[in-house]
Amino acid sequence: MATNQMAYYFTPPTWARRQGCDLGPEALGTDCAAAVERVEKVLLPAFDSWRSQGLSDIVQASPETGTFDWLVHVFQAHQKWNEIDSNTQRQYRKSLALFANHELKDGSRVGSKQLSDFTKAFVDAIYGKLLVVTKVGSNGEVTVRERRRYANVAMASCRRAWFVGHRAQEKLVPASNPFSRMGLKSRAPGRPIRATPTATWDELVAFRDAAKRLDYHSIATAALLSWEWLQREQHVFGAFDISHYRPSERPNSVRIVHPKNGEEAWWPLSDETGAPLFPELMDELDEIKKTSLPGLVFRRDHAHRRSATPLPWITPRKDLRYLRSVVKKIIAEASLRPELSFTSFRHGGFTEGADSDLTDAELRAAGRHRSSRQLPTYAKRTGKQLITAAKKRREERTRSLLIRLNANRLAD
Repeated sequence: MATNQMAYYFTPPTWARRQGCDLGPEALGTDCAAAVERVEKVLLPAFDSWRSQGLSDIVQASPETGTFDWLVHVFQAHQKWNEIDSNTQRQYRKSLALFANHELKDGSRVGSKQLSDFTKAFVDAIYGKLLVVTKVGSNGEVTVRERRRYANVAMASCRRAWFVGHRAQEKLVPASNPFSRMGLKSRAPGRPIRATPTATWDELVAFRDAAKRLDYHSIATAALLSWEWLQREQHVFGAFDISHYRPSERPNSVRIVHPKNGEEAWWPLSDETGAPLFPELMDELDEIKKTSLPGLVFRRDHAHRRSATPLPWITPRKDLRYLRSVVKKIIAEASLRPELSFTSFRHGGFTEGADSDLTDAELRAAGRHRSSRQLPTYAKRTGKQLITAAKKRREERTRSLLIRLNANRLAD
């Protein structure tokens, strides 16, 4: 009897192939451990090498003690490094390489300099150089652009490496960290803050209809969950487990965990009379729970998936890029604003709460925020607050629908 066996596959991103990346697609076989080892030790380092134009390859086998290169080596050999997830480790490697491989006026690399020579002024000067990148096109045209986020991440990585290095090698790494308190700004002065577009209820409905037409039922349900329970994308697809929804010991509740701030709570699913607070969402989650295996709730359950077993939307490396590409596909199918994203539905839920005259305490209870600055006082989150908040939002939704229907009737 034939059995379905899961196989693994690696392919570089489409944008990288378009830009000339020489890494090609590769079948990795059916052994998960072997596939992961090849990706992490061979394929991803090769991809990083292409992306950094060889900078990530410049690593000394035994750097001179007391240099910045040596500090990076100490950091990566420390237990703290092992506690970092693999995706973040890759980012640290690229960021540390960006700083260490910067060429100084005398032709030497920053990484070859002794830590005792590092001053705040020196670090600030290097940061200023990394902040701006200049490129000369094939036609000789010079393009200058700012890469603030990339440079800021590099400084944060160096700061972390210095602190870990000081704890590990207290006598060789100075206690004064020159990367601390640099006053880094996330955007250039005068540049407007780019806000996440907020979806409306009608846009959520259109998105869900389009997702179902394309057979992405799990994403349709996930979008409604994000709207109703104000959950972040990373939680919806990376932490929401089947066991969290209506477990036998609490059949009328759902456990909500926020990975970002560690907050968790049990949401009531019905009011004091037993009436469901989220009837549409509960119907869909009940159906998923009947047929799903233990583990994450939202999986690639569409009929045209490649694997026989529905895999989670989030990858083992905590990557959601494929999900986001599918979300953009659904948005296009629904003829919605192209700037919308999955996060827009969570923002839409918060906006609906504010329009429904929820108090600060009710909004904080729903969003698990500790203070009103994010939604500087603390408030107790209670089941009553959650029930009241859910009722207010549904009442506002119904009221808005009736207003639109009446307006259309008058227009006719």
